[in-house]
Amino acid sequence: MARSMTGFGRGEASGEAGRVTVEVKAVNHRFSEVVFRMPRQFSALEDRVRRLIQGRTARGRFEVYVAWEPSAEARAVKVDKDLALAYYNALRQLAEEIGSNQELSLDTLARLPEVLSVQEGELSDDEIWALLEPALTQAMAGLIAMREREGAALAADLAGRLDRLEAFRAAAAARAPQVVEEYRQRLTRRLEELLPPTNPVDPQRLAQEVALFADRADITEELQRLASHIDQFRRALETDDAVGRKLDFLVQEMGREVNTIGSKANDADLAAAVVAVKSELEKIREQVQNLE
Repeated sequence: MARSMTGFGRGEASGEAGRVTVEVKAVNHRFSEVVFRMPRQFSALEDRVRRLIQGRTARGRFEVYVAWEPSAEARAVKVDKDLALAYYNALRQLAEEIGSNQELSLDTLARLPEVLSVQEGELSDDEIWALLEPALTQAMAGLIAMREREGAALAADLAGRLDRLEAFRAAAAARAPQVVEEYRQRLTRRLEELLPPTNPVDPQRLAQEVALFADRADITEELQRLASHIDQFRRALETDDAVGRKLDFLVQEMGREVNTIGSKANDADLAAAVVAVKSELEKIREQVQNLE
């Protein structure tokens, strides 16, 4: 079934290095684009993330958000001994100058700025990927499932609109012979009004004029091509392929055939139907822009 280009997915994975949370948001895009918001330690894995996403999708703009909560084992406490000693000497000197006998405690030194700092342990790219990949895979599964649900809803809506296009095509095919006959009748009446009784209408000449009109107003080929486009559109909606671009092309071709029918038909009823069906085609075009 056709898939929408919009979607959202979330995944989590935990390990000795900590916990990784991944959120992926997808919106419409002509091509495939992946943008990142990840911790510095994950930057080297952007290509792997991009390949995984693009291997499961065809089009869209994907925004990837990654949060990492390192485990206690993955963190280290660093002591700046030189800075701590500098603080200690400065405070001892200050204590002597003001005549204080208060002892400096280790707790006091530890609270001073930048004496203690927590650093995240250095992990290899493979260690990070071991956490990131399952979380990303889970997020993409959720995103694709949402895309498929929205795609099914879009396909159902488009199928209904295709039914209306098919109804127009059938009505135009039924109306076309009537247009020629009505032209023949109008032309006959007009000639009878203009010609004197002594010079009646020449049946052969009348037949030639009607034949010329019928040839100019013939929409058989346009109706056949329109039927073919509608059929291709329906079959494309039933596939699992990325069909957005193909459907966009088919909508353009259907619009071309409908315009030609309107210009050749030379009939008020068909002209009104063409206006209505062009509005339907525009709605189809808007919906197709959301398909992958």
